[in-house]
Amino acid sequence: MNSSKKILSYGRNIVGFLVFPVLTFFCMESFTHQVFQTMKTPMILLNFVFYYLVAALFFSLIGSLKYALMTETLLVAILGLANFFVYRFRSVPILPWDIYSLRTAASVSTNYDYSLRKETLLVLFAFVCILVAEFLVVDFKLPATKKREQEPKKRKRNGIARLVLTLVFVIAINRFTVMFHQQEFISKMHIYDKLFTPDTMQYKNGNALAFLMELKYLNAEKPEGYKASNVNESLAGYQTGDKAKNKPNIVVIMNEAYSDLGILGDFTASEDYMPFTHSLQQGAENTVTGYLDVSVLGGNTANSEFEFLTGNTMAFLTQGSVAYQQYIRHDIPSIVKDLKAQGYDTVAMHPYRAKGWNRNTVYPYLGFDKMLFQPDFVNPQMMRTYVSDQSCMDKIKELYENKGENPLFVFNVTMQNHGGYTKESDNFAPYIKVENVDNFATLMYLSLMKESDKALEDLCKYFESQDEDTIIVMFGDHQPSDSVANPLLKLDGKSCSTLTEEEQYLRYQVPVIIWANFDIEEEQNVEMSLNYLGGYLFEKAGLPLSAYQNYLKGLQQEYPVVSAKRICDAAGKNYHTDALSLELKDDFLDYKRFQYYNLFDAKK
Repeated sequence: MNSSKKILSYGRNIVGFLVFPVLTFFCMESFTHQVFQTMKTPMILLNFVFYYLVAALFFSLIGSLKYALMTETLLVAILGLANFFVYRFRSVPILPWDIYSLRTAASVSTNYDYSLRKETLLVLFAFVCILVAEFLVVDFKLPATKKREQEPKKRKRNGIARLVLTLVFVIAINRFTVMFHQQEFISKMHIYDKLFTPDTMQYKNGNALAFLMELKYLNAEKPEGYKASNVNESLAGYQTGDKAKNKPNIVVIMNEAYSDLGILGDFTASEDYMPFTHSLQQGAENTVTGYLDVSVLGGNTANSEFEFLTGNTMAFLTQGSVAYQQYIRHDIPSIVKDLKAQGYDTVAMHPYRAKGWNRNTVYPYLGFDKMLFQPDFVNPQMMRTYVSDQSCMDKIKELYENKGENPLFVFNVTMQNHGGYTKESDNFAPYIKVENVDNFATLMYLSLMKESDKALEDLCKYFESQDEDTIIVMFGDHQPSDSVANPLLKLDGKSCSTLTEEEQYLRYQVPVIIWANFDIEEEQNVEMSLNYLGGYLFEKAGLPLSAYQNYLKGLQQEYPVVSAKRICDAAGKNYHTDALSLELKDDFLDYKRFQYYNLFDAKK
């Protein structure tokens, strides 16, 4: 009888070990997609192997198969739910380098809607069922290592055996991971490895394996044939020695989520949600208007800052990475330092927490003399839970009125329009209506755009009456997430998930306005990627270009758009960013080398 019970017990434990990790895998993927619709059998089986290895590792660490399986299931459920929300908020799944962004994510986490759909609740219920089944079915333990009644030698032997077993599984997981970093294996197994579409990687490869593949790109790779001394010499050849023709005050406003969703398709609003912006786009005096191609959508604001302030491009860095947190660990070249060299006082201001995106550490590395964060805004006007754009404009006026003899450069990253559009607020309610659209988030977003537009108009009117030459630039860091855009696209029978490749490019375009209270050449319908804007601004302001900016000016003539989303040449032909290492490799090799040098070796 005892023998039969043992056989039955072993059978239950073996079946439990084989079945429960598989069920956990299917539940994890069900948060975002249906496995059999998006994944091929080999990838499903490889995911099974990984889940078995992780369960075995927990078993060797904990000593109980029951609690090892439950630990894996609970951990996967938490990670799966987190990935579900991250994907909802920014349209991109969790990536390895998001660990650097945990502090920033936590700081804004309370402003989002965490309501769950019926399908998501069913997945969570399935996880609970798996946990209960694991608790009831599985019961197998390794020999104890801490029982006092055991002989010391036996406890020691058990402990060594457990340690060896743990090391075996750690090594096995490591080798399994490395396998997915080998191009030969990836090609042989036909594994999808296009980093510019991390959501597709997740759908085709599974959450776990997509994450393992992306670990390879935590650090920037040195460009082919790179040698710092040679790159330094080559870059110096672009220096012209030009002198400043003018030194106007420069105010740059990178406005949170500022965009014109009208470029996605026509819709009928109760009133113009960007009247001042639209009036400037009609050919206003001393004004340049157009669109910027940015590298991010729905989040990762700091990457737009990085591209503008440095002239570097996220196209050469891993999709989803955040340059401020992964790569900037010391002083690097920037337009801020170029302006300081011209005698400017430089101020960075952001009406939120100083540690967000590591700004309080990075801004000095970029050359800012002064930083202003939320505590520096005394009794500001609040819009929802954020300092309003109007309070930012008032702070800019205050800085101007208290400036010294030096020209002033202000770089303002606003906060008013940050995500969390589904939450109702006591101090602001949406007032823009859209025909056949009742989505609260969409109406909230458009109403916030109207407030940003008003604030910009107020600032321009203020500087119209000032004696000192001043040039103002405003652009958006990215468009809002899919949940805001989809109700408008639906009017044309579309959705963000069904857009063609060409239509997807529109989701990465934001307005740019350059306005001056002195004579500059007017332009309309300008289009460029954000990495070129700094040099373009310098030319409009009458300032000499740096060697790097001179190089970029030449490159812009051939490729006016170089972003993490696409490359576009002067003839209007679009390329994926993987073309940078394929047919466009030679055209961008210098740019890659210059950028790597600026990021990692310029200080040396």
